[in-house]
Amino acid sequence: MGTQDTFASKVSAIQDQYADASIGNVTGSNAVNVFLGIGVAWSIAAIYHYSKGEEFKVDPGTLAFSVTLFTIFAFICIAVLIYRRRPAIGGELGGPRIPKILTSCLFFSLWLMYIIFSSLEAYCHVKGF
Repeated sequence: MGTQDTFASKVSAIQDQYADASIGNVTGSNAVNVFLGIGVAWSIAAIYHYSKGEEFKVDPGTLAFSVTLFTIFAFICIAVLIYRRRPAIGGELGGPRIPKILTSCLFFSLWLMYIIFSSLEAYCHVKGF
């Protein structure tokens, strides 16, 4: 996420009563970065190799472990966001101070665990699949 996206998310989080727009901004920005950044480069490489009559293969490395871990953590985040939409809490990112802090700590912890587990697996301290 670039600097402009960060500021746009912050402004929308502050100005929107429930901060829902910042969720969409972050999600959309990251999706565009990943799908275009990786998709365009890999499409060009695949077309190039096809034009040369070669097969385009990429060693997946630790991708299966990382994607599985990311997907599990993403489902946890989505479940929390859906749970936080209850009127008693007051929105996905808004609402009373204690739920906001707890949600922030949970999301930060999930991010940190993803980095730690992916690093441990990449450096062969944890067995992947």
